[in-house]
Amino acid sequence: MAEILKTNNKGNLIVISGPSGAGKDTIVAGLKKINDNVWLSISATTRNPRGNEKDGVDYFFLEKSQFEEKIKEGDFLEYAEYNGNYYGTPKSIIKEKINSGTDVILEIEIQGALKIKDLVPSAIFIFILPPSMSELRRRLINRKTETKDIIIKRFKTAYKEINEVTKYNYVVINDIIDDAVAKVNSILISEKCRVDRIEDVYLGDEAEELHEILVDKDLQNEELDM
Repeated sequence: MAEILKTNNKGNLIVISGPSGAGKDTIVAGLKKINDNVWLSISATTRNPRGNEKDGVDYFFLEKSQFEEKIKEGDFLEYAEYNGNYYGTPKSIIKEKINSGTDVILEIEIQGALKIKDLVPSAIFIFILPPSMSELRRRLINRKTETKDIIIKRFKTAYKEINEVTKYNYVVINDIIDDAVAKVNSILISEKCRVDRIEDVYLGDEAEELHEILVDKDLQNEELDM
C-alpha cells in the first residue's frame, strides 16, 4: 500500500546547550539509550581531558596550534573560545549522517550554538537549565575536577548564558534526569511530524474514486451503500 505522504527523510541537526553543570552530558547519554537514531557529534577542543575522557571518543583533543591550523583550512562548521580553550565542530561527517536520515546532536557552548543558528537556521535548538542556581553551584563543586577559581568563573559565566535562552526553540529544566531525557526525546519525535517536511501528498486511484462516490451521494442526498 502506497504511503499517503511523502516526507523529507533527512535527519535533523539538534543543538543542545546550557551552562556548565546543567547536565547536558547526562541527558545526551540517556537519549542515546532510548533513541537509536541519534548520533552525537564529536567536537574538537584544546582543553585537557577530564576524568576518563578519551581522544576520538569524547572529544578530539588538540594542541592550540593544531586547532588554529584547522581553522585556517576551514575544517569546522563553527568554533568558539570558551574559558580560555577552543571548541569546534567538524563539518563533513555531520552532513553525511544527516543525509542518511540520522539525527545529529551538537552539544556545544552557547557562542558556537549562535553561530550555527546563523549558518543553519533550520536546526533545532534546545537549552538545558538546572532547576536553580544553587543546584548548579552544588553540581559544579561536586564534580571535583576543577579548581575553585575555575568553578567561580563557570558560575559567573552561567548567569550571562541563561540570558540567551530566548534565542533557542525549546528549554528543558534538568531536575529529574529521566523526565528531562523524555522531554528532549519528545521534541525530536515531534519535529519529525512537522508539516514543512511534507514533499508530496498521494491519495491514489481508490481514494479518488471513494471521494467521488461520497460527493455524488451527498449531492443526491442518498444513503451510502457500501
